[in-house]
Amino acid sequence: MTKHKFVTEYELRASPKMLFPYVSTASGLQQWFANKVNVGSNQSMIFEWDGENHPAKIVSMRQNKSIKYDFTPDANEEEHNYMEFRLDQSDLTNSTFLKITDYSDNTDEEDLRALWDGLIDTLREVVGG
Repeated sequence: MTKHKFVTEYELRASPKMLFPYVSTASGLQQWFANKVNVGSNQSMIFEWDGENHPAKIVSMRQNKSIKYDFTPDANEEEHNYMEFRLDQSDLTNSTFLKITDYSDNTDEEDLRALWDGLIDTLREVVGG
């Protein structure tokens, strides 16, 4: 199946230092992103959506800057799905921008936009930004 790279960016009124735990820790991700998140072994996380587990390995992380999760592929997949969160702060406005890269089987841009808009609305409620 063909993979699709969806990239979007959101402005949040919170510092990268405050936001980073929400994109990099099991407890933070569980508050807005997944139904449940468990820490696995060897730099991995297990995300649960709708009762299904989706293991992912943390393949890169820069403290308060970015984190990339590489999801374990199904047996019939050649390419891995991945997701990356990148935090950048504007020197002019002091706002933080969360750039999301979602590389997956979902090719519907409208569906992905609606999904991420909803998730980010939840994140804003949690962090107050």
